[in-house]
Amino acid sequence: MNRTIDFHTHAFPDELADKAMKKLKGEEDIRTYLDGTISSLLASMDSCGIDKSVVCSIATKPAQFDPILGWSKKIRSDRIVPFPSIHPDDAQAIEHISKVKGEGFKGIKFHPYYQEFRLDDEKLFPLYEKIVDEQLIVVMHTGFDFTFDKIRIADPEKIVRVYDAFPGIRFVTTHLGSWNDWDEVEKHLIGKKIYMEISFSLEYLDIERARRLIQSHPKEYIFFGTDSPWTDQGNALSLLKKLDLGQERENLILHGNAAGLLQTA
Repeated sequence: MNRTIDFHTHAFPDELADKAMKKLKGEEDIRTYLDGTISSLLASMDSCGIDKSVVCSIATKPAQFDPILGWSKKIRSDRIVPFPSIHPDDAQAIEHISKVKGEGFKGIKFHPYYQEFRLDDEKLFPLYEKIVDEQLIVVMHTGFDFTFDKIRIADPEKIVRVYDAFPGIRFVTTHLGSWNDWDEVEKHLIGKKIYMEISFSLEYLDIERARRLIQSHPKEYIFFGTDSPWTDQGNALSLLKKLDLGQERENLILHGNAAGLLQTA
């Protein structure tokens, strides 16, 4: 099996997957490549030679913490690395961060649009501080989201403010820094020691610009990601290989960097 880690995927409990996928597609009928179940994700991983996938959940209300945590425990395996989610308005958010750590998970997923917050809002600072204390990873949706109005709640300048306030935070920005905001990524993030995964970005950038952005960033700070089931894992691998980044950098993106952060093989 190839040494590849997909740092950004989504799945749902089997009994909820069909309903969740239809709801997320909404009226725009967004294309999907899997049915939203763990079994379909594993089949895709097998077909593409992907060793591990980080499965990111999103708690859209505080009451979803326990169900998401329970399901995350159920699906965890040598190949599936779940990141549970905590809603910022959860009155027990600090305690729940400790519970995520105590259950042995590696990190937490947040999404400013679905959870309705600005990522540099000071109300999140106690959560970030606790996450740093517990040595957890944050996967944060960054940039715009094509299913929401284009409002600046997760943009590069806000990312920098969080990094400046919490120098020790292990904060992974999605979609090559910020989806569909790559001018600002180039202005504020590229070249800094800020983690990025590349999902849902190479499809929207020409090859030369994508190569420039990635090669201009510290080589230890970029991970492979797909945002499956919203993209095809095999196609995402092909797009990365077309950048011709050199074997060392490509291997770091596909496996080495993520394995180091996750402390896994």
